[in-house]
Amino acid sequence: MNLMMVGAGAVGGFYGARLVKAGVPCSFLLRPQTLAAVRQKGLSVHSVDQSFTVHPTASGDPRDLPPPDLIILSVKRYDLDEVVTQLQLILGPQTTLLTLQNGVDTEVRIRELAPGIPVISGVAYIYSRVAEPAVIEHYKKGTVAIGSFRPSVPAQPIPSIDLQAVKALFEGAGIPCQMSPDIMRTKWEKMCWNVVFNPLTVLINDRVSKALSHPEMRVMIRLIIEEAVLVARAEGVDLAPDIADKVIQSSQEIRDIHTSMFDDWKSGRRTEIDYLNGYLVRRGLAFGIRTPVNEAVCALIKTITEPAPIGPVLLRIDGQVIQPLAFDVEALTRLPASEQIPDVSVEAAGMNGQAIRVRALLNAATAKIGADHVTFHSSDGQYATSLHFNEAAESSILIYKRDGRPLSKDEGGPFRLITPGLGDWCANVKGVARIEFTVGPGKDTCPPEKP
Repeated sequence: MNLMMVGAGAVGGFYGARLVKAGVPCSFLLRPQTLAAVRQKGLSVHSVDQSFTVHPTASGDPRDLPPPDLIILSVKRYDLDEVVTQLQLILGPQTTLLTLQNGVDTEVRIRELAPGIPVISGVAYIYSRVAEPAVIEHYKKGTVAIGSFRPSVPAQPIPSIDLQAVKALFEGAGIPCQMSPDIMRTKWEKMCWNVVFNPLTVLINDRVSKALSHPEMRVMIRLIIEEAVLVARAEGVDLAPDIADKVIQSSQEIRDIHTSMFDDWKSGRRTEIDYLNGYLVRRGLAFGIRTPVNEAVCALIKTITEPAPIGPVLLRIDGQVIQPLAFDVEALTRLPASEQIPDVSVEAAGMNGQAIRVRALLNAATAKIGADHVTFHSSDGQYATSLHFNEAAESSILIYKRDGRPLSKDEGGPFRLITPGLGDWCANVKGVARIEFTVGPGKDTCPPEKP
């Protein structure tokens, strides 16, 4: 049986290396950085009891690898769509996919992307981390559970590989493998652990032990799991009434660990919050189930681990004005139709886009007494041009859209000033972000490469 491991991170790197070490024909589909490292120095695993290095067949293109009978998916859940799309190049009815990913919706998504491909559900129980590309540090556990995924509608293609054969492969490599008679329940049981300790270790910036040590935190643990139980029940999975107690108890032997979400956060990588607590929130909304605790957890994790989303680009008008103003692209479209230029090439050959005459902006702002010039500043502060009110009103145009979308940076966005007819190259400013009203001329800034 030929295997293909997709990914060589903390999960796939450990299990795949153990399979290769045991003589199983297992190749790796890898991203460029990891692929380069594996080709240069092999794939290494460092555990408490042993360390070893293997040199597997690896590529960034699945067509370059031996045709697999079983493909093991070990990438992050948010990479699933991209990976399955890439695998479409080699997938066939005799190919079986085994997923070892977090979350409870992986199989459903695979069926949407590759409806004719048999799927085996899997759960990985392991604490390991990527020390550097192609180097895995393994600390705790290292077992798997597998089972048949056969939702009633529509019918699931039957795997061409027997589950017992998969179990034998893992156990032959020294990896304990459990056959689960109800794999979705098994996945939901791990989901309950994941939605608790993955985000909580980030929120407290510490290990599992600290989350277990405070009575007040145990109340929060139970609230998170209570919401998960309700969503699971709505999806047809009944979890044990004491599932919260079991999650807390099972965590005692791994009190000293960080979690994969904590490690991802500290390494600057994306987290899987959208597929853990975020999944509960989305499904709860669909079922009419309130999930306020998980909503709060999602909001906090995103605030801590993700950069603030970029809001609408703004054009600011300030300086010698009674009241500073700000316009986004939508606000510009609502300025008088008489000042809109649907096709700027009509007035400036070689230019493309939708524009607004600057006089519409000058009329929108109220200048202080004495202000007679406006200076257009680029967002990076390197370029500016100052024009008299009359010049700006009569000749200046601000391009703000192209092909119905905001102007990109490469196109001179977010706003680009042009002054057809003035013949002044400096009055063509890219990346305009601010218009300053001044008393007398403002500062003209020329690009350093210009005379």
